[in-house]
Amino acid sequence: MISKTKSIGIIGGGMLGMALSYRLKQHGNEVTLFEAAKEVGGLTAAWKLNDFTWDKFYHVILLSDLNLRELLKELDLENEINWVETKTGFYTDGKLYSMSNAIEFLLFPPINLLDRIRLGLTIFIASRIKDWKKLEKIPVEKWLQKWSGKRTFNKIWLPLLRAKLGESYKDTSAAFIWATIQRMYSARKEGLKKEMFGYVPGGYSRIINKFYQRLKENGVSIKTGYLAKKIQTLENGVITVEFENGETQKLDEVIMTIPSNIIQKICPFLTETEKEKLENVKYLGVVCASVVLRKPLDKYYVTNITDSFAPFTGVIEMSALVDKKEFNEKSLVYLPKYVLPDDLIFSRSDEEIKEEFINALLKMYPHITAEDILSFNIAKAKYVFALSTINYSENVPPVKTSVPGVYILNSSHIVNGTLNVNETLELIKQKVNEIFEAITKEKLLTELE
Repeated sequence: MISKTKSIGIIGGGMLGMALSYRLKQHGNEVTLFEAAKEVGGLTAAWKLNDFTWDKFYHVILLSDLNLRELLKELDLENEINWVETKTGFYTDGKLYSMSNAIEFLLFPPINLLDRIRLGLTIFIASRIKDWKKLEKIPVEKWLQKWSGKRTFNKIWLPLLRAKLGESYKDTSAAFIWATIQRMYSARKEGLKKEMFGYVPGGYSRIINKFYQRLKENGVSIKTGYLAKKIQTLENGVITVEFENGETQKLDEVIMTIPSNIIQKICPFLTETEKEKLENVKYLGVVCASVVLRKPLDKYYVTNITDSFAPFTGVIEMSALVDKKEFNEKSLVYLPKYVLPDDLIFSRSDEEIKEEFINALLKMYPHITAEDILSFNIAKAKYVFALSTINYSENVPPVKTSVPGVYILNSSHIVNGTLNVNETLELIKQKVNEIFEAITKEKLLTELE
């Protein structure tokens, strides 16, 4: 009996969809990748800023990002990573402090010595915890107050939680802060514990372009400008995908990597239980400004903000990490604001957001004037990552749906980490064999029939 190769469609051409296509093609499948935008890359896509090209949203490579480094090795890019020791700033009470090493941490003025010790103990304990599932049952606010105390929570943790999660921090479990600390703590070298972050020259534009070419060389069909409108199954088991551009594709298997709330809308055949699980996944979005300046703001790659006047949640000075030759000797700064998908900021004009953000930036950095700002671009994404709510892992939508040949694999399946490229690749490593085995089993059953 001749085994028929199955045609697999991947809906969503972000890094997850690209990597999944790559691995499934390596298993010998016929794979087509469908992306709604004009280009692949999703949240890792790049764009033109002033007179250079760089990422729409900020990204960094950590020493501990072994999955990402392995992929870059396959793309012949790992040896080109530039590793840089970075510094961290903390803006509180109208002042900017350095918090880049143990001594600065112990001398941090906004909180007293006892509170600083408790803060350090909290981070140390989180870095040593292995059983993250226990933390999933505890609200992050309760856990942090227990170890850091109320003063430190209100002065340090609460502003940072609101900055990253908005008021959704109240629904978030302690697993979120565990995952965040785990990743950042493991990014430090032994000994002096210096932070070493990395980047590939050319940014993700170069990585995505190289990955795109590798997929094409390996035989993956890539279709951009294909926004999935409706997915249906026929009596013969074939799956049809209708796209907004009027085209319909027939496939044997479909794997959706798009946000859960969109999946439940375009898949009417799912059970009510499946739809409910998908709908209950709570996402956060982001509005991220990319600011090109004539001169640097300061020496910090990341500046955390606790003061409430700032409309953005932090300052990411990419040019404190990346060689300024990449930016034609200019400075590149990201100003992100994390919000729920229904936040009013998504309906505001770019000009309104720009004015508010620039006013706050100039207040924080008095040596910068409006004339120093060369360009200001705004990127928006309503569904960036799923919140780690209480008992989240117990309510995650299954990868294999009730319909043969239809699968879901997206960021909601990251149950013990924070969304980043490395965690996305880890997710594929964990789930690709499960999907491949299910596809193989279904293929054999079809042949036997």
